[in-house]
Amino acid sequence: MSDPEELAERVRDGELRLYELEEHADHATAAAARRHLLAEETGADVEPLSEEALDLAGAEANIENAVGTAEVPMGVAGPLPVAGGAADGEYYLPLATTEGALVASVNRGAAAIRDAGGADARVTDRGMTRAPVFRVEGVVEASEVVEWVGENEDRLREAAESTTNHGELLGVEPYVVGDSVFLRFAYDTKDAMGMNMATIATGEACELVEAETPADLVALSGNLCTDKKPAAINAVEGRGRTVTADVFLSADLVAERLNTTPDAIAEANVRKNLVGSAKAGSLGFNAHAANVVAAAFLATGQDEAQVVEGANAITTMDAREEGLYASVSLASLEVGTVGGGTRLPTQSAALDVLGLAGGGDPPGSNADALAEVIAAGTLAGELSLLAALASRHLASAHAELGR
Repeated sequence: MSDPEELAERVRDGELRLYELEEHADHATAAAARRHLLAEETGADVEPLSEEALDLAGAEANIENAVGTAEVPMGVAGPLPVAGGAADGEYYLPLATTEGALVASVNRGAAAIRDAGGADARVTDRGMTRAPVFRVEGVVEASEVVEWVGENEDRLREAAESTTNHGELLGVEPYVVGDSVFLRFAYDTKDAMGMNMATIATGEACELVEAETPADLVALSGNLCTDKKPAAINAVEGRGRTVTADVFLSADLVAERLNTTPDAIAEANVRKNLVGSAKAGSLGFNAHAANVVAAAFLATGQDEAQVVEGANAITTMDAREEGLYASVSLASLEVGTVGGGTRLPTQSAALDVLGLAGGGDPPGSNADALAEVIAAGTLAGELSLLAALASRHLASAHAELGR
């Protein structure tokens, strides 16, 4: 059967389920049938969804109930010179966004960084976490579990690492809340973002905990990880990659490229990003780090929901005698260059533009480099926006660009 309308009618009649269409037609026809059903049921114009370059057969691991693709414009900012622990060179940073003026703003910051000789960047910590929660009778049993974990980390490591050829268990940190015991497992997942890897490995380790202690597993994720939610633990302990980028710009360069002064940018940063964020109870002390992180995530196939953790960043601006010191520190940037959405055609091409597609040599170096480049791009965005605010040009810049 290859008629989309007939397939849609069978779904409407309850003869077929929406997810079963690929069993009765090829991927393109199944998607067309879903589009037809959506158009009939909602009255929406779904034709733009058919303008796809993505082979849906190759995206089965990334999407269910496929109807087509959502197109997001992609631009690049750069070249952006980055001297990192893994990144080394000039990079064009792909950014996929629907927010007008964002790429232009990052590009302006990148130009200032380029004129300053480039940004330094370093991944200072790495560790993808998963934190299961166990039930115990009370604090006595909780203490027994914590003691056992401390004495048997090697056994937990052996169990966890038996599930993966690449992941390494870095450590296990216990937390007790009444009759709940949380064990926060942290892994070096090399070039993979590693959430699935950490989950599978932790599941194996949990079986050992249950076999050897009074603890009963309640949930493989107990939200102390913490994944895709604002969390102070990620700001303090980190998750994924903890990465910092900084640059020094002369006063003349700040005036020429950013149309303001080091003192004005530093004051705007303190009053907006530090005092304002503190008053708001924010977990991110930055101007718009999530803007750049989100656009880079969409372009390179990262898990877009983890932008929540990517926004967990602190921006500092220090007016010095010779100019401006600027930095951004992202405590929990979760990125990878293998697996997940990185395998999709446009996302793989974006990583290829960066020269960071696939696994690195040594393992983990490509993901480290990607984190460092995104951090430098975020720094460019922070510089540009703070300069626009300090010079009172933000509204006029958007008006000029027609946004």
